[in-house]
Amino acid sequence: MSDAEVPETIATYLRLRGLEPSRRGAWRKRQRRRNDDDENQPFTPGRDPGSLGDAIDVLTKAHGWAPQLAREDLVRQWEEVAGADTARHSSPVSLVDGMLTIQCDSTAWAKNLTYMRAHILTQIVTRYPEAGVESVRFVGPDVPTWKWGRRSIPGRGPRDTYG
Repeated sequence: MSDAEVPETIATYLRLRGLEPSRRGAWRKRQRRRNDDDENQPFTPGRDPGSLGDAIDVLTKAHGWAPQLAREDLVRQWEEVAGADTARHSSPVSLVDGMLTIQCDSTAWAKNLTYMRAHILTQIVTRYPEAGVESVRFVGPDVPTWKWGRRSIPGRGPRDTYG
C-alpha cells in the first residue's frame, strides 16, 4: 500500500500518531532526532522538580478557581474570622453578589452582630480578599410563617384584635 492509496483521513491519523509507511508495507514509528540542547541534559539549571503547592497554585490561577476556594475557606474557617463564641451562635448561609448572609441562633445575636459588622467585614476582607465579600447581612432564625394554610386569608386582616 503506497501513500497514494492511503485515504487522507488515515494518513492524517498516522501522521499525528508519528507513524510512517516503510518500504516493506509495515508501519513503523518515526525516530526522533537527538538534540544536544541544554534542556535535555541532566543536572542543568531549571530541571529540578517544582513543589506540589506551586503546581496547585498555578492550576487554580489558570482555571480561575481562586475566588471559589476563598469563599469555601471563609465558610470552613468561620470560627477564626468571627471568634469562637460568635461562631457557636452564627454560621454563613450564602454569598450572592458580594453580600454574605449570616444566620444567627436568635434575633438578639443578629442584632448584636450588626453592631460588629465593620469589624467582621474587615476581618473577612483582609483574610480572604479573593472571596469578593462587599457587605454582610445578619438574619435571625427561620420562624414559621402564618401566611399560608387552610385558615389564612389574603391581606393584612383585622387590625384591632387584642383590644
